[in-house]
Amino acid sequence: MESITEGVNNINIADSYKKNRIQVSNTKKPLFFYVNLAKRYMQQHNEVELSALGMAIATVVTVAEILKNNGLAVEKKITTSTVDIKDDSRGRPVQKAKIEIVLGKTANFDELMAAAAAEDGENGDAEEPSA
Repeated sequence: MESITEGVNNINIADSYKKNRIQVSNTKKPLFFYVNLAKRYMQQHNEVELSALGMAIATVVTVAEILKNNGLAVEKKITTSTVDIKDDSRGRPVQKAKIEIVLGKTANFDELMAAAAAEDGENGDAEEPSA
């Protein structure tokens, strides 16, 4: 019993929870919420991992393509798999498709973000910093 407790205490929680992972849902937030969040994560961590299950996969792919087409991101890794999720109504596990896309900053990411911020400032769309 002690060895089990020791093993549980030694589990590295940082592996299961990544600070730069965005888990995308296709019902909760609008598309550009995820685009802007991914930009912010790339500014902070130099890369972002977009993750989704089932029907939300299309949203993740769209977010990644928007970032790539705007010259902000490059694909580093794409992983697909299936996961078993327990369905309470059926009482048995259901398999769902899963995708993980890791995007990194492009060489001119910071320049593009600065230009966009300057453009927003000129148009009066810049957010006021909170005190």
